[in-house]
Amino acid sequence: MSHIDVFHDPHKTYFGFWTYLMTDCILFSILFATYIVLKDGTFGGPTSKDLFDLPFALTETLLLLASSFTSGLAMLDALKGNTKGMFAWFALTFLLGASFLGMELTEFSRFVHEGNSWERSAFLSAFFTLVATHGFHITMGLIWMVVLLVPVFLHGLNGEYIKRLTCFRMFWHFLDVVWIFIFTVVYLTGTIL
Repeated sequence: MSHIDVFHDPHKTYFGFWTYLMTDCILFSILFATYIVLKDGTFGGPTSKDLFDLPFALTETLLLLASSFTSGLAMLDALKGNTKGMFAWFALTFLLGASFLGMELTEFSRFVHEGNSWERSAFLSAFFTLVATHGFHITMGLIWMVVLLVPVFLHGLNGEYIKRLTCFRMFWHFLDVVWIFIFTVVYLTGTIL
């Protein structure tokens, strides 16, 4: 198998993408700060201990972490020029990411069905805003993954596609890091403390 040549000065692209990720980091930092300030503002409604199911959130976390691992394996195959392996690993990444998103939507639906929507209290407004923003990023990541893989399927791998896939992988790993913070700050401390 031939190795793909990725040394065609992708540094500006990677620097620009890191800059974008840092702006997203600022956005999530603001949402975390808002959540922390408003988490006790239940207005007589349910608290995090009443709502959150820790094993459910842990399952979500494991799905997303597994998707990060499979995206890394996909990139290893891409760098080796193994498109068949790359597509298989990205298909699994997509499936894991979509399963995570499905679980998140199920949780939202359950909360709303029980009368605990974002309108009920400041706590729930902050929760829905933070977690749904992450979910929106996951949705955009899944769409982006498909959009990136179609040209690779049609034209094969080259350095430009490797650069794009690398940016995607950085984005996907970033979402994992954000989710680890959400799991810790929102779900873990919300059910234990």
